[in-house]
Amino acid sequence: MNSSHENPKKTTRLSKTKQIIPAVTAILVIVVIFAFTYQTPSSVMKRNEKQITQQKSEIKGCVFKTVFEGELLDSNFVYKTPKKVTTSVETALQFIAKAQHQDGGWGAGSHANQGEMNPHAVQPDPATTSMVAMALLRSGSNLEKGEYSTQLNNALLFLLKEVEKADKNSLTITSVTGTQIQSKLGANIDVVLTSQFLSNILDYDIKDEKMKERVKTALNTCVAKIQKGQNSNGSLEGSGWAGVLQSSFANNAVEAAQAQGVAVDTVLLEKARDFQKGNFDEKTGAVNTDLGAGVVLYSVSSSTRSSAKDARKVDEEFKKAKKEGRIKEDAKISTENLEQIGYGKAEAQKYATSYNVYNSAKNVAQQDNVTSGFGNNGGEEFMSFLQTGESMIIGKDMDWKKWYDKVSGTLLGIQNNDGSWNGHHCITSPVFCTATSVLILTVNNDIDKLVAMGGK
Repeated sequence: MNSSHENPKKTTRLSKTKQIIPAVTAILVIVVIFAFTYQTPSSVMKRNEKQITQQKSEIKGCVFKTVFEGELLDSNFVYKTPKKVTTSVETALQFIAKAQHQDGGWGAGSHANQGEMNPHAVQPDPATTSMVAMALLRSGSNLEKGEYSTQLNNALLFLLKEVEKADKNSLTITSVTGTQIQSKLGANIDVVLTSQFLSNILDYDIKDEKMKERVKTALNTCVAKIQKGQNSNGSLEGSGWAGVLQSSFANNAVEAAQAQGVAVDTVLLEKARDFQKGNFDEKTGAVNTDLGAGVVLYSVSSSTRSSAKDARKVDEEFKKAKKEGRIKEDAKISTENLEQIGYGKAEAQKYATSYNVYNSAKNVAQQDNVTSGFGNNGGEEFMSFLQTGESMIIGKDMDWKKWYDKVSGTLLGIQNNDGSWNGHHCITSPVFCTATSVLILTVNNDIDKLVAMGGK
């Protein structure tokens, strides 16, 4: 029925309906948006796992090896760096930055003047510069970004110039002689540590192609000098007071370069590994300290480092064999039992020896009477601590956290007020000792890379 007058009740109902419809529409829109944007805890976890996987290729640099492939770690193996350690490292890096010379280098000073603690009163040298540069890498800076990117770029230029102007017939890369590092570790330690740093820096995206080629060329030069200087027994020529450490670092440097695609003499490399393992008798526990200055720590840390990878391989394969029923549950790793699970006789003997050397040497390396050295520490002790810790991570050894607690506690207790550390004998240089201490305290930054290296 048509009417010019509407029913008041009907008009009220229509008005209310018009008000309700927009409100309902708004609610529906909100629900739809929420449905698309809300993420359940499981979806967040999946996203985070994806991000972690993507970020693994950006893990910071490692001092003794550079190969990395993503591997999910048992959360119990990872150790969160304590705040007090982070603060300690920050002050140490500030000290290091101030100690850099105008030419980009850092120096340890001469053996003849070990009492000199002013970092600007000594001559820069490649060995010290390389250790500092590796500490900066591990602490989070690289050539493109990071708080100390400028210092790192300048250090790289310093080292490249040293390598490029070096005598082609010489085993070393520097004309600087008589440094604390050379006298205590070996005359060729500069080329060894420089080689290691160059391998490490290649893990990062060097955008300047010409610079990248310079780094590769310099790395090849260093490796050729190292292998040319290797003695028939596997040690490196020019040993210093604690020459076993120079030889151990040389072995690590050649392995790192090989991983970067540098052609190496694998026969010489194997001899170098055997030399390090041979410094420890796993049956008697006797330690050969002839090239270790009579100090057990130097020799056993080197033996631990050289056998860690083999020991892990054996341990993992032996556990798998037990799970598959190929060996009894209570069986122990031995030459005979390794043969039983499929190893050849020579291979079984080699790996059983490595396993025993690693486990015996790493235990000795952590004994209080060994870690105390002379009752105080020099740069050699710091480097030995570093080798032991990295070796345990490479071997995926759960005891590494106990090692870290012990060593980090010691280091924090002896740090100087200006953020530095210095040795009390032999290698006393505050710059060198600080760089090595930073490498120890920030080893967590390389845990993925070290674990992945041990699985190769």
